[in-house]
Amino acid sequence: MTQTASAPVGAAGDPAAPTGGGPGRRRRGPRRGRASLGTALLWLGPALLLIFGVVVYPAVELVKASLSRYSITGLRKGSAGLDNFTNVLGNESLGTVLTNTLVWVVVVVALTILVSLGLAQFLTKDFWGRRIVRWAVIVPWAASLVITARLFSLIYSYYYGTLNAVLLKVGLIDTPIDFLGDDRWIMPSMIAVGVFVSIPFTAYVFVAGLHAIPTDVYEAARIDGASPWQVWRRITLPLLRPAILVATVLNMIYVFNSFPIIYTLNESNPGFSHDTTITFMYKLAFKSAEKDVGQSAAAGLFNVLLILVAVVIYLRVSRWREEEES
Repeated sequence: MTQTASAPVGAAGDPAAPTGGGPGRRRRGPRRGRASLGTALLWLGPALLLIFGVVVYPAVELVKASLSRYSITGLRKGSAGLDNFTNVLGNESLGTVLTNTLVWVVVVVALTILVSLGLAQFLTKDFWGRRIVRWAVIVPWAASLVITARLFSLIYSYYYGTLNAVLLKVGLIDTPIDFLGDDRWIMPSMIAVGVFVSIPFTAYVFVAGLHAIPTDVYEAARIDGASPWQVWRRITLPLLRPAILVATVLNMIYVFNSFPIIYTLNESNPGFSHDTTITFMYKLAFKSAEKDVGQSAAAGLFNVLLILVAVVIYLRVSRWREEEES
């Protein structure tokens, strides 16, 4: 007699059938790609130690300092409660400092994005010496900000600066301009330097984004008779939006926290008339009449909250617009 095909489920000899544990259940083998907690902590340990050392511990000390009272020499004299926060919010220069910070961040980031978009388009073209031009563009980003700011302070100098000499030579001005001493010129002069040092990184982000756009999309648009402006507005700009978003957020953080440019170019001016929140925080501790470390720490916490709020708002607005357009 031949054996019929009515063998029970899970019978021996059928490799595909579940075995043991009852009908419908499969034997679970060891999970692949999963590490034990000890192994994971061993690999993550250096990174966790680094994060604790450079982020968590300074943040805790900053909060403790903001709640403490210090002598003019920096010695802790006890708890100050919330007095440091109240004093920072009641500082008569805070409105000017916040306005300067808003102008500084918005104008520098906007100009950087616009100029970098054009520069990235140029750098993706095929022309003789393109490699040299690309190397030249990256130099300002590689140089130290302090050195760059000091170099521009010499270029802007009222007495022996190169810029005044050139403007006088070509006849654009009759008398030298005090770029770093005249209230009308200090902020524009600092913004020019901020844009100058921000362009290289931003342009290279856009170059990478442009190279990621498929060429067949452009060929299809040209076959359909699209003009260069239509190609840029309907294809390049939408496909470059992720790179623009990344560059904008990173530049906001980078420009907001930019200390060397503001401090170096503005160090000869007294008070807080041309300071941003970063240099305001520093001067509260080391340059003002109070020399109050506690107030400086409280201002530092406000700075952290400001940049977090600005980034969250920008990301939410960008996401909301993308959802509307999709």
